[in-house]
Amino acid sequence: MSRPSRRRRAVVLVAGVVTALAALVVTGVMLTHRSGEVASIDGHAVTRDELLFHMRRLAPQVQNELRLQGGTAGTTKAGDRTALQRLAARALDEIRRDKTTLVLAKEEGLIGSADHADFLAELAGENERRADAIARGEVVYGLVEFSPEEYYSHRLTELTTALKQRLGKRADGPLRVTDADVRRAFDADRDAWSANATTYTYAKLVVPVPDGAPQDYAAGLQRRVAAADRLAEVADREPGAELTTATHRGGGSAVHDQDLMAVLGKLAAGQISAPVPGTGQITYYELNGKTVDEDAAFAEYSRRIRQSLIEEKFAQFLQRRVDNSDIKVDTAAVDAINAEDVHQ
Repeated sequence: MSRPSRRRRAVVLVAGVVTALAALVVTGVMLTHRSGEVASIDGHAVTRDELLFHMRRLAPQVQNELRLQGGTAGTTKAGDRTALQRLAARALDEIRRDKTTLVLAKEEGLIGSADHADFLAELAGENERRADAIARGEVVYGLVEFSPEEYYSHRLTELTTALKQRLGKRADGPLRVTDADVRRAFDADRDAWSANATTYTYAKLVVPVPDGAPQDYAAGLQRRVAAADRLAEVADREPGAELTTATHRGGGSAVHDQDLMAVLGKLAAGQISAPVPGTGQITYYELNGKTVDEDAAFAEYSRRIRQSLIEEKFAQFLQRRVDNSDIKVDTAAVDAINAEDVHQ
């Protein structure tokens, strides 16, 4: 009796092991399908969760594009691809560029990892630090708690800025900008960079419009101004006219400064402006001369020019790295993503 009993126990045991193994295999397949690698960029894994994160970020933008083209559903054709395929392709493009930035940041020692899972761990740690600081009554600048999307944009912006600063200071680096480079850029666009260092000397004529003036009063005044060589000649003949002279240095954020520059900046020396109508008066400007302090302009703008050149070089440098990166995509794994996955 004991041997058949042992056999039955053995059969039951084996069946249990097989069932357990089958469950593990199924679970393993599901886990691999759910969070496994769907692509790689220069050997750095892109997980399914990472792809879904970017697809969700870009979904509103792609949906809006399709709406403008007359399609919205995930199975609606957009050209020769479905909306979901377009979204996945757009997400992979974004990942390729962003991952290249993250890998560069890792190479420069700014971060320890370019992996999505480590980004999520960093996010959790940052939110925990902020919560602890608030609990201790400390001031927390910015958001009290980051969402993954908010922290991703925040982190990528900070890393990009840090990369520009670090690579820009390197004497033999890809973002090296020499003093000669800055001077060439200044000379190539001198008018734009010199605008705030230009001093204008001008005359201003304000002519009051008489009470009960005919409808063609402004046209008549314009003819008299056009016939005169200088505004001073008009001032002597127009009742109540007031002529003043002044100087103005370009720049200024006040509305008056901007309006004045819009007039003076278009005049050549000796030229009179078009009439500027106002309440009960008409104003004319005459440019007497302008001088540009080039040294002051270069001193003021050289830092901005240098930063602009660094940003331009960084964009080119990063694009070269993106173009030269090796991306491999598991098409079957990407195609297995459905609309429900994206909307979870």
